[in-house]
Amino acid sequence: MSLSSPRTSPSAAAPSSSAQSSQTSALAAGASLAACLGLTAPIVQAPMAGTSTPALAAAVSNAGGLGFLGLGAMNAEAARTAIAQTRALTTRPFGVNVFCHAPAQADADAEAAWLRYLAPEFQRHGAKPPAALKEIYTSYLVDEDMQALLLREKPAVVSFHFGLPAAGHIEALRAAGILLMATATSLDEARRIEAAGIDAIVAQGIEAGGHRGFFDPRAHDDRLGTLALVRLLVARTRLPVVAAGGIMDGAGITAVMALGAQLAQLGTAFVTCPESAADAAYRQNLLGHEQVSTAHTRAISGRQARGVRNRLVALGEAAGAPPAPDYPIAYDAGKALHAAAKAQGDNAYAAHWAGQAASLARALPAAELVAALEAERRAAIAALAGI
Repeated sequence: MSLSSPRTSPSAAAPSSSAQSSQTSALAAGASLAACLGLTAPIVQAPMAGTSTPALAAAVSNAGGLGFLGLGAMNAEAARTAIAQTRALTTRPFGVNVFCHAPAQADADAEAAWLRYLAPEFQRHGAKPPAALKEIYTSYLVDEDMQALLLREKPAVVSFHFGLPAAGHIEALRAAGILLMATATSLDEARRIEAAGIDAIVAQGIEAGGHRGFFDPRAHDDRLGTLALVRLLVARTRLPVVAAGGIMDGAGITAVMALGAQLAQLGTAFVTCPESAADAAYRQNLLGHEQVSTAHTRAISGRQARGVRNRLVALGEAAGAPPAPDYPIAYDAGKALHAAAKAQGDNAYAAHWAGQAASLARALPAAELVAALEAERRAAIAALAGI
């Protein structure tokens, strides 16, 4: 795809099953992701479970990008409602994202130790820790209701994070005409995605905010940056690449496209849009700062994720801290502690996920942000042409 502009689709109507099938067929025939999806801007709004909303996804899609719903924290009924609400706001394609992590391994001793460690923090806010922790989200790998829902609803795009579902389910989604994407943080994961018959790879660099998408959180992580990972996957795989991690403006989009990415996925940039579900404290942590310090932590959810440094991140980094329980069991404790503190006006335990360039965030409606990103991208290309 040219750096200057993505190819467009002649129709803005929501794709029928036959239209979706033609989209995936066109991709197989060599058409770009933008052409297959009818995008006029090479911009993907990251799914951001808990922060993305139907209003945000629809606004991005209506502006020519690809909006996304994050379903990782929803059950099938909530997902059905969110998809319906988004379709009421746009006739353009949008995507949904699901979490394909291995179901949590409960460990009563580890969970009790973590709760004992956090107990003083609860006490500071006049609360007691939960008596026990539970697995608050169901992995898509074993959520048959969610799997059936997506086959019925047929969203234009389904993306996978933390791994891949079973081969039979991938084939069923493809047979339904759904374009499939999956996150890779390494060449090995990208090759597994390619072998599984997925249509496109989301190359998530270490700069990215939110949960690290690696398949096995216990395996070695080379922690590749976005630029290195994008170029590696473009050079070593045959699939279209979507760049993700630390991209906040049109110059960043231009940079990853110059390395061969077809689309750029931005998350933190959209958190501060009025259509997102971010609360005032989250927005204040991102806006108006010369620099926003972020870190990877397991302390909030039980799985590595990059967010704004806070009290809970520091507790996880402290010498002698016990290991956090498995994901998403640890999230049960983190959410309970945040709720107790927030009730007293303290947001020091919140999951304010953000990427390394978070201080470049701006408070713009989603459509205005997409337009600004496109103007910046065109300006960056023009500046490069003059070199």
